[in-house]
Amino acid sequence: MYFTNALFGRESKSLEGIEILEVAVFKEAISAADVQLLDVRTKLEHNAGHIENSMNIDFFDRTNFAENFAGFNRDQPIYVYCRSGNRSQRSAKKLAKLGFKKVYDLKGGYKAWK
Repeated sequence: MYFTNALFGRESKSLEGIEILEVAVFKEAISAADVQLLDVRTKLEHNAGHIENSMNIDFFDRTNFAENFAGFNRDQPIYVYCRSGNRSQRSAKKLAKLGFKKVYDLKGGYKAWK
């Protein structure tokens, strides 16, 4: 699996099970019923505007971040986003380490979504 590195304009190998999706692809994927959609921004950011049906788990809550996923299905895909893509990319790596098989990250984050 490969994605384009925006800083250097070249391809880099992504982690196993993590894929960065363009807005249109992400939007279509989450339109299905019963998806695990995760907003890793702060509660304040989430309350100011978010993608419908997203759960908010703050990436910066390092103490509880991993514990918040106890009720999630690790075999079902999880879709993650933040403001611009930095926190969601770091969250995606953590989710993969927690055993999630397929993690989809919104390229450009909520800024790109709007």
